[in-house]
Amino acid sequence: METTPPWTDPTGLLTLPGGATVRGRRVAAPAAPADFALLLAPGPDPAWAARRVRWPDFWVPLDRADALDAMREGWRRAYAGQRVEVACRGGIGRTGTALAALAVLDGLDPSRAVAWVRTRYHPRAVETPWQRRWLRGVR
Repeated sequence: METTPPWTDPTGLLTLPGGATVRGRRVAAPAAPADFALLLAPGPDPAWAARRVRWPDFWVPLDRADALDAMREGWRRAYAGQRVEVACRGGIGRTGTALAALAVLDGLDPSRAVAWVRTRYHPRAVETPWQRRWLRGVR
């Protein structure tokens, strides 16, 4: 995987505990190009590489193994220097949960992930109790 220039627009950027940067956003929001997208809601396909995770609004991924595999791919790409984004319809609940999961994959304790992402990304990230509970199984 080739290293690309860093993001130029700071909107939605989150630096993971280990130092890689990822972007969270709404699917429909205009966006500067990324190298890879984790798409957590229906919407237009971006012009860059993407993986779509089946994840109903206000719920958790329908296939845990597929979702974690997609997140691990995004995590690896971010640490390879690629611009990785995570997007859902509103850019808060599912996106926040996925960003918290990336932080857990990066070494953050799952019990701290919700507060961590709410402080650094969006105060309402990880919207439901079952999304918080789902993070406990991230490894």
